[in-house]
Amino acid sequence: MWPQGSFQCSRSSLIGLNVCYILISFLLIGVATYGQNSAVIDSLPILGGIVASGVFLLAVSIIGLIGTVRHHQVMLFFYMIILFGIFLIQFSVACAALAVTEDQELEFAHKGWNASSPELKFEAEQFFQCCGFEIANEGVRCSEIAACGESLTCPTCQGLLKGRINKAFNSAGGIGLFFSFTELLGAYLAWQYRDQVNPNLQSSLYQGNM
Repeated sequence: MWPQGSFQCSRSSLIGLNVCYILISFLLIGVATYGQNSAVIDSLPILGGIVASGVFLLAVSIIGLIGTVRHHQVMLFFYMIILFGIFLIQFSVACAALAVTEDQELEFAHKGWNASSPELKFEAEQFFQCCGFEIANEGVRCSEIAACGESLTCPTCQGLLKGRINKAFNSAGGIGLFFSFTELLGAYLAWQYRDQVNPNLQSSLYQGNM
């Protein structure tokens, strides 16, 4: 039988973890919404994915929070399964991001650049003050980029983005790896909490039988 203090510890830990998840989900939704309203990156499709991730995390957190407060076996079971599934996906993606070489990062960026619309390319060129990805002056409306000057000697976006892309991959991989372990912890706590007996309920049943 689990100790009574262990039940309250698991309960408090799960509540605190889900409150943190709720705050993170609001942060994701808020940052992405701000980005969509920004003139610089208003058409980046990845922002929609960030909003969707925030909404999904919010829904999972609410399920976990309600299941924890009510000690609801079914909700805790689904919460545990979903969190473990998210852990597997996020852990795999984080490890892949950390394992990507600089050449592969530039290859991904080049493919993304070629697949982007002219409007999105021009927004990126204005933001980073460059024109053309690999070849200078072969971008979109280079004459409107302040860094190009009157002689139109523009720096390439590949050169300016190389360090940023590598930093972004490493940061995303590191943060993803950290949060994946918090999800594994949440799944473990939910599994442990489901098997514990509520000491308050057990005490009420004992007093009712007296």
